[in-house]
Amino acid sequence: MPKRIIANNRIRAREVRLIDNEGKQLGVFSLTDALKKARESGLDLIQVTEKATPPVCKMMDYGKYAYQQSKKQKKQHHKAGELKNIRLTFNISPHDLETRAKTATKFLKRGNKVRIEMRLRGREKALKEYALNKMRQFLEMIKQGTAIKVEKELKREPRGLTMIITKQ
Repeated sequence: MPKRIIANNRIRAREVRLIDNEGKQLGVFSLTDALKKARESGLDLIQVTEKATPPVCKMMDYGKYAYQQSKKQKKQHHKAGELKNIRLTFNISPHDLETRAKTATKFLKRGNKVRIEMRLRGREKALKEYALNKMRQFLEMIKQGTAIKVEKELKREPRGLTMIITKQ
């Protein structure tokens, strides 16, 4: 949820520390004097932080500030280290294996963790060695693209095999 921007007549402090549009500190002013200075410049008075005493306010265009804040919010929203899934099947073709390896490499380069899982159904569970070889083959394909670190070792689970890898 975006933080509400406090500007002009919404500022509730008696005194504010004023910064002009070039970033120079002008000092501590009463709210009315600061608002007057901002209007004379043709700009808005925007409260940058309320944590300081007195709160810091900057003279700048409201629309420009709102745009910068929304861009900053979007940048923070994309978090690196997200867990991505790559699902392999027991009878996956070599070409499909290459395609999934390229996708996994792309995820790793972005800084995400990758969970590789191979579902085993029915009689496939009895042919565990074949499935392990497919997983090893897949890992070799990824190692050609980037250096990887195994975060969670290859593990047998009730529904198949899983492992988690990250970029080294």
